Amino acid sequence: MSDGTGIPVVSVVGKSDSGKTTLMERLIRALADRGHRVGSVKHHVHDFDIDVPGKDSWRHAKAGSVVSLVSSPSKLGMTRDMDHEATLDELLELAHDVDILLTEGYRRAGDVRIEVSRRARSTELVCEPSELFALVTDNDELEVGDVPVFGLDDTPGLADLVERTFLRGGSDGD
Repeated sequence: MSDGTGIPVVSVVGKSDSGKTTLMERLIRALADRGHRVGSVKHHVHDFDIDVPGKDSWRHAKAGSVVSLVSSPSKLGMTRDMDHEATLDELLELAHDVDILLTEGYRRAGDVRIEVSRRARSTELVCEPSELFALVTDNDELEVGDVPVFGLDDTPGLADLVERTFLRGGSDGD
């Protein structure tokens, strides 16, 4: 599903240590290799720092700058103090020039969820089957009705589904 920007948002969810980040890396790579501009957001429930302590931009932020930008010919980075957690709509405004936004860890935000479930971690899902777009698992005993199910290593199959559903019918139709 997309918001008012028209950018589809797909959230990868699951229990801690279920393989969400690994799936995100693989799915981002698969879609990018197919020519799509992919944006990503990692949800943290606690405060975090993306800048290296002691570096100039870190020093700027620690001195009181509410917005700290780092710019080079090939990258732009930003940290910003927030008085609320950014909504997916606010994040989409920042990622306005992507074809799709993949999020990790947004269990209740967004409408399109891919759950990762590894048997070694848990035999229960964090979402109801009716909330799922797809399931990635090594547990063939999970009951999810008509939800598409993929193996942990079937990133190409999952990328096909995402591409076909959200990215103009996929590369074979362009």
